[in-house]
Amino acid sequence: MNYLQILQLAAPETALAITVLMVLAVDLIALRGQTVEQRFHAGMLVSIIGCLMAAILAFAHFEQGNLLNGMLVVDPQTDFLKVVLLILTIFTVMISASGKFTEHVGEYLSLVLLGTIGLMFLVSAEDLLMIFISLELASLSLYILTAFNKRNARSSEAALKYFLFGGMSAAFLLFGFSLLYGLSGSTNLPQIAAGLAGRGLDPLLLVAIVTTVIGFGFKVAAVPFHLWAPDAYEGAPTPSAAFIASGSKVASFYILAKIMTMGFAGAEGSAIWQGYVSGWTPVIAIVAALSMVLGNLTAIVQSSVKRLLAYSAIAHAGYMLLGVLASTPSSHSALLFYVITYALTVLGAFGVVTVVEAATGSDAMANFAGLGRRAPGLSLCLLVFLLSLAGIPPLAGFIGKFFLFSAVVGTDAEHLGLLWLVILAIVMSAVSFYYYLQVLKQAWVLDAAANAPAIKVPLVTMVALVLLAGLVILLGCAPGLLTRHL
Repeated sequence: MNYLQILQLAAPETALAITVLMVLAVDLIALRGQTVEQRFHAGMLVSIIGCLMAAILAFAHFEQGNLLNGMLVVDPQTDFLKVVLLILTIFTVMISASGKFTEHVGEYLSLVLLGTIGLMFLVSAEDLLMIFISLELASLSLYILTAFNKRNARSSEAALKYFLFGGMSAAFLLFGFSLLYGLSGSTNLPQIAAGLAGRGLDPLLLVAIVTTVIGFGFKVAAVPFHLWAPDAYEGAPTPSAAFIASGSKVASFYILAKIMTMGFAGAEGSAIWQGYVSGWTPVIAIVAALSMVLGNLTAIVQSSVKRLLAYSAIAHAGYMLLGVLASTPSSHSALLFYVITYALTVLGAFGVVTVVEAATGSDAMANFAGLGRRAPGLSLCLLVFLLSLAGIPPLAGFIGKFFLFSAVVGTDAEHLGLLWLVILAIVMSAVSFYYYLQVLKQAWVLDAAANAPAIKVPLVTMVALVLLAGLVILLGCAPGLLTRHL
């Protein structure tokens, strides 16, 4: 394979890398003397054009292929996921455009794009080395984005916690990968599965399973590896928190499902009720159950909306792990539908928080009081996002949960062995409805304080939120628009 073919396979990532250089050049050379708002809007325009070009290249690949034994795998599904990541990046940039948390506009937008490049490489990887390198490229960008608000001491504290926990998770992940290489003699996922076939669940393989789950548990903020998430979500600039909660979730869950089902094929075990067999599925089942319970119960007592969304994200990670656990084609498609629609929804929710926080100076729930009268359009978008997260029909969140829970029950339809997890998920979904309603009560029922400031929604942000709300409604009413690509 020559260099031209390599560039053709990596054309979307190459286009985005060029966009990074262009954003820096435009901001640091052409717009050095302009206001932060003007620089953000110019950088946003360049970033969106670059993302659109990358999306066009992803849909119009010259060829499908497999580079260097799984280092870069290009097929219709990975191309579609890259487009999804690019769409999430565009919305993140649009939400960031009205931000006043930094004067380093070019650097901020470049890090968002570099994080996207890492995530795009991640979804295309079937080799342990490429998976690790891509994951760390994305993670390093997210660590810095978390610390980007120099005016807020919590931002630096959150970034430090995120970095320390992330470094620990990388160590666990690398140790697990090294064991897999030692056991199978390969870093390619299908070859690892072939090398492990017939070996049984020996102690080294068990350690590799546990350390891999620990490593990715940190990345997806699943219990008990979630401790960084609430502080990172609260302390980070809100657009950065939105990107962490959306784009990184899509890529991380996709690659986690690929590693467990492809690399650990044959070592599944069983997590069915009263039919426990050692393997990776019981480990995932325990993590999923803990995430659903702790995430939802802890979210009830939060007074910060960003912390509430953080614990909500932990609970949703538990739901998503059910799709990994089931490990069937239908559950894989249901998982992708769920994680994509969740990413769109939580990105919109953080977009609303961005506006309220900019107007009031805080993301405290009390600051949302009277939002329905202070900013009706913003409140309607918030209503759509929170009801979708709660799983209310006919929004995308309900369809995602229906698809996912149906697929999990269908994996053992005769004995309903995983029904216990689905029942737990449904009960916890009912619990989540309570704390989402608490936010909506503030926005639609309670009156604002007499000295509450008016809320003016920037045009670009409002356009992004309306488009996101429209997508949540559309994918709930016509899920086939998305499922046909999964």
